[in-house]
Amino acid sequence: MKRLEGKVAVVTGAAQGIGAAYAKGLASEGAKVVVADIADTSSVVEEIRSNGQSAIGCTVDVTNNESLSNMAALTEEKFGPIEILINNAAIFAGLELKPFTEISEDEWDLVMRVNVRGPFQCAKAIVPSMRKNGRGKIINIASGTFLRGAPMFCHYVSSKGAIVGQTRALAAELGVDNILVNCILVGLTESEGVKDHQQLGAAKAPTIAARVIKREMVPEDLLGTLYYLASKDSDFITGQCVNVDGGAINY
Repeated sequence: MKRLEGKVAVVTGAAQGIGAAYAKGLASEGAKVVVADIADTSSVVEEIRSNGQSAIGCTVDVTNNESLSNMAALTEEKFGPIEILINNAAIFAGLELKPFTEISEDEWDLVMRVNVRGPFQCAKAIVPSMRKNGRGKIINIASGTFLRGAPMFCHYVSSKGAIVGQTRALAAELGVDNILVNCILVGLTESEGVKDHQQLGAAKAPTIAARVIKREMVPEDLLGTLYYLASKDSDFITGQCVNVDGGAINY
């Protein structure tokens, strides 16, 4: 039997890039997957279905409670109670690297609204379904930039640090409901957004040089950790952050 056979999973920010890899990976392990994004999800859904797996698409704004409520209701209607939430939606590749003195308050607020408030609102929308089911796994997606304090990206790094705090706070609060909350700290990954971003592209060589594993990181490198945190193999683990970056940061 596959590790996630019959489980219901919601992946936000899943129309492309790492989020799409998460959605396709979970489906390959037997999960029924809701591919959620503000962008068009049809190509990811079609690919999953073409492999004989279960998926539906859902247009959702992670900062809008009505949109999130509709997503939760659609998921339960089509698949049943939600057991897995991957809080992946975030603003990243669209950001320009710049000194913090040049980051406007509006840009700061947008990043915090999507990257921090978004996962908070998603959890609020999904946890009632998990409580009905008597269990759940929330996997938040943060970044290794938080550990090393990457420069020229103050708003993004700060938002991902907040996700670490949110993970630990929710883990402490939701353990009584058998809902476990953990976090993956993602290294610089060769996704579509990174490939198309000139400034991030320039960071590839020094990033690879800093790694113990001397190659580019691809979305599929994250899947083993994702499966572990989503499956029963991690049923006694909560409030933890797993750094997946090829050994660039070893603390």
